[in-house]
Amino acid sequence: MPKIEVNKVAEILKKNEISPAILRRVIEEMNLAVQPDGPEGDKPPAIKKQFVILLSDPEGKMPKHDFVGWVLQIPDNESVATTQDRLFRSSYDYNTTKKGQLMPVKTLGEAIENVPAKFFKEADVWVKTKTPVLVLKTDNEIPKE
Repeated sequence: MPKIEVNKVAEILKKNEISPAILRRVIEEMNLAVQPDGPEGDKPPAIKKQFVILLSDPEGKMPKHDFVGWVLQIPDNESVATTQDRLFRSSYDYNTTKKGQLMPVKTLGEAIENVPAKFFKEADVWVKTKTPVLVLKTDNEIPKE
């Protein structure tokens, strides 16, 4: 069903010489009809989301205990093997600052959680999850049933 704007309806009613009092009441009623219910309308509350890393282990080589990790990004044309060096460089740079000297980071987990993004950006690494996320493993197969 096509929708028509309230202003367009008002113009049509004016052209057809509807009395100003009736026109005003109709426009007010249409404006009330198009307003959403409540301040946010009928939208359900936003679902809180979390990150999960799903690791493919079809040969079952990974140990059977829980792992955590962080989601990071580096430039597309760079080797992923440089990721730790980028984090180390960012940590070293942060530890030379006044705040870094007062509270230096000693582990990668501390660095990812506490070092400001500008230090990571200078090393071309972007942290997507500051807190570690659970790593799940899968055999990469979809069950038949």
